Amino acid sequence: MTPQAATPAYRRLSVEERRSQLLDAALTLFAHRAPEEVSLDDVAEAAGVSRPLVYRYFPGGKQQLYEAALRSAAEELEHCFDEPREGPLLPRLARALDRYLAFVDQHDAGFSALLQGGSVVETSRTTAIVDGVRRAAAQHILSHLGVAAPGPRLRMTVRMWITAVEAASLIWLDEDKQPPLEELRDWLVDQFVAVLSVTARRDPQTAALVDALAADG
Repeated sequence: MTPQAATPAYRRLSVEERRSQLLDAALTLFAHRAPEEVSLDDVAEAAGVSRPLVYRYFPGGKQQLYEAALRSAAEELEHCFDEPREGPLLPRLARALDRYLAFVDQHDAGFSALLQGGSVVETSRTTAIVDGVRRAAAQHILSHLGVAAPGPRLRMTVRMWITAVEAASLIWLDEDKQPPLEELRDWLVDQFVAVLSVTARRDPQTAALVDALAADG
């Protein structure tokens, strides 16, 4: 008799592993469809589990699952700007933007559903999660600038630029992902230098940073 191949042993997932599996399935769906177009049945099918199992982990239903998925995406986006503080500033910023824009590209049309808001499942909690991403990104950039106590003009400039990056990403998706990502990244880096230069005319702290950037090469 020909020996039959051994059947792989079934392994029960831990609570964290199962939760992570469900979140991954939900994020994949939310990456290409608006949250209101994704049902718990869709998530269960994508994860290869039953609908009751999804409810066991997310008893609050789709709203709880969406918020958990949004937090997961937010954590990933926050890490995009967590670049080692080594070497010239602008190449560091370019590397951070590469990761951010790669996230946008991978999540495609769902990026607007995850971050732009306007969904029927949007709440004050989801808005706070999204705003947390922007604030964390601003804090990372100010840290890269090496400013211990940024003034209001510099803080506002950095936060305005982050808003511009998000808006440009959404428009880039709407424009069929043109220009190429590398060109978009370089343009956004140039914009960062430009807005700092404008603020420098009115703010000595920012003017010192612009001088340092010029000396950095």
